[in-house]
Amino acid sequence: MRLALSLAESAASKGEVPVGSVIVRDDQLISTGFNLRESTNQACSHAEIESIQLANKYLSSWRLSNCHLYVTLEPCLMCAGAIQQCRISKVIYGTRDPKGGAMGSLYNIHEDLRLNHNVEVVEGILQEDCSKILKDFFALRRSTKI
Repeated sequence: MRLALSLAESAASKGEVPVGSVIVRDDQLISTGFNLRESTNQACSHAEIESIQLANKYLSSWRLSNCHLYVTLEPCLMCAGAIQQCRISKVIYGTRDPKGGAMGSLYNIHEDLRLNHNVEVVEGILQEDCSKILKDFFALRRSTKI
């Protein structure tokens, strides 16, 4: 999660919402990502999507079975769907997203037994640090707006 936080800092330095993501399999780093929506003007350029796409390329497979995704902010509906589709086995996130979270806050996609894949979710890892980077980022943006 510390690496994901470092990636979130990289995102913030580029004017992106500070969210970082890391994918690991068998204790080996597979891919990393951070938000790039502002830089790419692509709505889908969330940290999780960026790291999923890199992991797909690295493993030459759309399936990311036995992979764990670490992300600083609870995944949204889009990212939760991508996580479900690529068969990630475990998601570990830092802080909840009360306005858009789909793995504990607004929705519990990972608990929907109608879906063909179950995802284990662990929340609250480095929660204070993950929350602080977001709060500080948005406080700075609000203070610099005219």
